[in-house]
Amino acid sequence: MKYLKIPRERIGVLIGHNGETKKKIEEMAQIQLEIDSDEGEVTIDEHEVKDPLLGLQVEDVIRAIGRGFSPEHAMRLFREDADFFIFDIHDYVGKKQAHIRRLKSRIIGRNGKTKHIIERLTGADISIYGHTVSVIADFECMDNAKKAIDMLLSGSKHSNVYRFVEREMKKLRRGARV
Repeated sequence: MKYLKIPRERIGVLIGHNGETKKKIEEMAQIQLEIDSDEGEVTIDEHEVKDPLLGLQVEDVIRAIGRGFSPEHAMRLFREDADFFIFDIHDYVGKKQAHIRRLKSRIIGRNGKTKHIIERLTGADISIYGHTVSVIADFECMDNAKKAIDMLLSGSKHSNVYRFVEREMKKLRRGARV
């Protein structure tokens, strides 16, 4: 048995309208999920999982939904070329709410501009929830998305981050054409 804890306010999203999201995850992974709405605990019976990779993907999908992603974006993690990463803002500024709010604002940008630019350039999906910043991206682009977010959390200028991502993504595309 594998136990995962997600915020109680995200349990409804994990279950979905009439249980649709839960059913879809169960069908794709061919497993049963037990969800305790009161505790925010999700139980996965690992003995049912035929493919170990599928078991890890289910965990990532559940964690992604728990970290604020929509089920549609989280389901991207069932693809073999997708990866998931969580930044804890506490690692950068401690637990002071004002500092956490400031860093979240740096990632989001005015009217969501910064988040949108990083998503557009890297093809990543980014979610800012609580004291975390989470990323879903293809393996080849994940490093650039992670580095960009790390730079912003560490205080780099937005323009430097945009230039870095544009330069690295051009290199990646050039390498793919060779």
